Amino acid sequence: MDPEECEVVERIPTVEEYLALREAVGWGRLDEQLCAKGLANALFTVCLLHHDQVIGCGRVIGDGGLYFYLQDIIVLPAFQGKGLGNRMMQAILEYLEKHALPGAFVGLMAAKDVSPFYTHFGFVVRPHDRPGMFRSQEGRESSTTLRDDTEREPHQ
Repeated sequence: MDPEECEVVERIPTVEEYLALREAVGWGRLDEQLCAKGLANALFTVCLLHHDQVIGCGRVIGDGGLYFYLQDIIVLPAFQGKGLGNRMMQAILEYLEKHALPGAFVGLMAAKDVSPFYTHFGFVVRPHDRPGMFRSQEGRESSTTLRDDTEREPHQ
């Protein structure tokens, strides 16, 4: 596979494309309605295409002012290690340069052993005395899926 055959485009993946990417990297299945709403509400989304097939995606979510979070930075395993994630990150960073004003917080949660990928772009690991946290919404039909997904290390 020639990386030049791939292109990064600003577009939202379909729910089916998104779920297929998640499954391919072992992130587990999520409720389709949750995915549809979440994908539609992202501030910025890119897809990585190989011959018009979605082989990766990345999103920026947040309030568009104070907080921006990188989410779902995914590249199919067969296409990893070819610099394609870097290309998606460049598009995301260009978006942030235009839309995140000085003083805005830009964060992400990285999977174990993936932090060096993000430090290459200027992200720093949070200090141990300032840990991050998360909470799954319980008591809903899809909460089991969410809980199962979040019990593993977060992936990005």
